[in-house]
Amino acid sequence: MTGQAERRGVGITVERQRIDNPWVDARWRVTGALPELPDRAPWTVLAQDGERTGYYAGATKIVLHPGETENYVENLKGGHPMLYVILRRCAEEPGLRLLAVTVDPGEVDAHSDAGDDLIEAIPLPPDLAAWMSDFVARHHTERPFYKRQRDRADPEALARRAPVAHPGKDQSHG
Repeated sequence: MTGQAERRGVGITVERQRIDNPWVDARWRVTGALPELPDRAPWTVLAQDGERTGYYAGATKIVLHPGETENYVENLKGGHPMLYVILRRCAEEPGLRLLAVTVDPGEVDAHSDAGDDLIEAIPLPPDLAAWMSDFVARHHTERPFYKRQRDRADPEALARRAPVAHPGKDQSHG
């Protein structure tokens, strides 16, 4: 069964913790996903406690594509489905921006090559897991595994090969 991609909005919360390190001033971690989009601007401070600051990083859409259901099945069947949040370093305060949120482990692999992105997996909220499971039930079709067969080498054909001539060498004394 084929169909259209489906989208669902999600808001992301993160925490910045100051650390004592000569090369890095803070450690970032994703703290949650909100099922509803709050009426807040990206990077609004939600809480501050000494060395830690909680932010609403912003909102984005999770997009499910009918052709990618195999990756969604892989995420769901592990028993602990994950939501992958991708944050990218930037010059604007506080130093990160929300780039994407996905449930597709294959998409995460593509972003991991960027090098400077912060990619963190958090547990997939139950309402998003139910939405993803429903999407998979409607769009997934098992694809049979086909193992390629190689042609067997013919030892007789290998034995009948002519010697290879090497340029610049005298072939008469061989």
